[in-house]
Amino acid sequence: MPGLAGSMIVFNGEIYNYLELRAELSGYPFRSRSDTEVVLAAYERWGESCVDRFIGMFSFMIWDPRTQKLFAARDRFGVKPLYYHRRSDGGLAIASEIGALRAAGIAEQPDAVAWATYFAHGLSDHSTRTFWAGISSLPGGHKLTWQNGKSVISPWYDLAGAVGDGLDERSDAEVEAEYRVLLEDSVRLRFRSDVPVGINLSGGVDSSVLLGLVHAIQGAESDVSVFTFVTNDSQYDELPWVRQMLDRTRHRLVSCLLTPEQVPDLAVSVQGYQDGPFGGIPTLAYARIFEEARAEGVTVLLDGQGMDEQWAGYDYYRHGDSASDTSLVQGIATSPIRPECLAPEFAALSEPLEAAQPFSDRLRNLQYRDAVYTKIPRALRFNDRVSMRSSRELREPFLDHRLFELALRQPARRKIQGENGKWMLREIAKQLAPDSLAVAPKRAVQTPQREWLRGPLADWATSLIDEAVAVAGGGWLDSARVSEQWESFRRGEGENSFFVWQWINLGLAAANWD
Repeated sequence: MPGLAGSMIVFNGEIYNYLELRAELSGYPFRSRSDTEVVLAAYERWGESCVDRFIGMFSFMIWDPRTQKLFAARDRFGVKPLYYHRRSDGGLAIASEIGALRAAGIAEQPDAVAWATYFAHGLSDHSTRTFWAGISSLPGGHKLTWQNGKSVISPWYDLAGAVGDGLDERSDAEVEAEYRVLLEDSVRLRFRSDVPVGINLSGGVDSSVLLGLVHAIQGAESDVSVFTFVTNDSQYDELPWVRQMLDRTRHRLVSCLLTPEQVPDLAVSVQGYQDGPFGGIPTLAYARIFEEARAEGVTVLLDGQGMDEQWAGYDYYRHGDSASDTSLVQGIATSPIRPECLAPEFAALSEPLEAAQPFSDRLRNLQYRDAVYTKIPRALRFNDRVSMRSSRELREPFLDHRLFELALRQPARRKIQGENGKWMLREIAKQLAPDSLAVAPKRAVQTPQREWLRGPLADWATSLIDEAVAVAGGGWLDSARVSEQWESFRRGEGENSFFVWQWINLGLAAANWD
């Protein structure tokens, strides 16, 4: 789309406050009612600082013919992707999908350092490095400029700087009131759509808040469709809590079933969209939600990502004394990874996380780490790819930067009291949901991954682990140690299946390597 000054834009995502920005841009000769043209008009009016005004998820590129400069930017938390490759001749290839860079002729070569880091430290999506050699990811909240064969990458958004190191000393009531207003505004903005909107629900506090906010905005007559996944295992399925939330409402519940028999084909399909390893059977269950949403004709889904990082919901925020362990998995007491199963030369390639610690207290440094380097970037890639696989748009109202900044200014007592995290969020939830849901303990998103890999999927898993061991001529994994750990797992030893899925994921990915 050309702008008034001849600028050209390629845009992926949504600017939720585009109507307000359009009003600010009065006098601009708009030719459409799209948020894409608002982005272009905002750039022509305010230059690169236009991004500071956007509330949304986006990656875009603007070519400015006046300066012969390319300007690209990615939203604050990196909900939407952007990849680039610097050519040896000074040229730049840039796209929102790695597959598009492949089509531009960039070689398909796995990055051994990224894979080693994934296995040795459980890390992915924490830096500009991708799982493909020569292809980098523009981090969330960063911009890229290219002019005369030279490219420069720099941050345009600084979460820690926006928060500051001081704590919010206002009364609980004042903070709670402000946060509640921002919550409603965030959800209201993300319901702007000319296509059907639905919501993803689990049985936890975050989903209770999301559903309660929908009713606060739309009223008791709200009838948007609600989606939740099930596996027909009562140990894990949250359907009873979801039904309790929906009791006496007009919402239509769509249960999205995942069975062991579906996993092999679904895993191959999902892997083809992920551009790297993904989060195991929970990600496959999530993919089923978007498949069902497509079948139901629901184009946009709202989700509850981000509250655990804002309000210290994970158990390791309350326990442990180190911010250096970047491999913590909710609910797992032992290490989720098996670096001893790596070949020594391969393990030596790995790069531990060097996360900034901008705050003077441990808790906020952990929250910052998870928001900027670990939990959120990883989850956003998984979620964006499985939604796009079914051509559904996923919106994350709780990743509104205004919410994050306010939450990170709060002292620990507003987040953790006793053995429970999310204290203030739970207080808000009591206004929006039944008390039994508002005070429910944190439950990780769970599936019977462990049981299925030991049972009906054991042979499938074995074949993919064998494929993983054969990667790089057998030079990445120690075959004997992998076999020992796999057999121990199959016998029922240990509660953690994360490291097993790592090997399976390598096998899935390697099946398509030349």
